[in-house]
Amino acid sequence: MFGKKDRVDNLSHDLVRARAKRDTLASDVTTLSAQIAELEARLLEETDRRERERVVGEIDDIRRQLEEASATFAPVIVRLCDATAAAAALAPEARELSGVLAALAAEVESEIGSLLCELRRRVETARGAETSSYSPPPEDRSAVPRNHDRAPLVLAPTRGPP
Repeated sequence: MFGKKDRVDNLSHDLVRARAKRDTLASDVTTLSAQIAELEARLLEETDRRERERVVGEIDDIRRQLEEASATFAPVIVRLCDATAAAAALAPEARELSGVLAALAAEVESEIGSLLCELRRRVETARGAETSSYSPPPEDRSAVPRNHDRAPLVLAPTRGPP
């Protein structure tokens, strides 16, 4: 009988150790699960931050291209306005063309100004989203016609017809 009691004691001792080991492993699993959740949240935050940074970079590039193209093309329209105004002395129909060019220049300047304001607003929105966990989806640009042959312009005030 003495041997049987030792065996029961050994099994009881083994059971206590196994349960303690299980409890330790369960605690480790809980700790690891919390660490994984924290790492996933940090990864998502960093991914969102990089996406916002990318969007801001793209918008800034578009804005710079628009400003450069405008600065390059604006003097051409100004020269056209000046030339048609001078031609009006010899050909009266040039006055009408000069007026059309001036109106076109004013309209284009206004539209580009509005577009630049919208681009700045979108940059501010993307940068402001750093505190929010949701960023709006990128705009569907497939519907926007792309014509890289046209150069937009921002014009300095032009002289009207004489």
